[in-house]
Amino acid sequence: MLGLVTSKSPELEREEDVIARIHEAEKFVPLGQLCLSPQCVFSSTEEGNLLTEEDQWAKLRLIRRIAERVWEDA
Repeated sequence: MLGLVTSKSPELEREEDVIARIHEAEKFVPLGQLCLSPQCVFSSTEEGNLLTEEDQWAKLRLIRRIAERVWEDA
């Protein structure tokens, strides 16, 4: 599991940057064995990181868009 989407800030990562990191991991592990997730699966929002519920949904939509792009043909 690749926790490449931060749960520490509401800013969204650039899709191309995350995709590049997935392909970097693919050099070591086959793509079919990889998956994408937020870091700490948002548990760090309980400890003071300021992400609203909408911020978290936006991060999940980003993950879905990236996953569809990367794994649609895998």
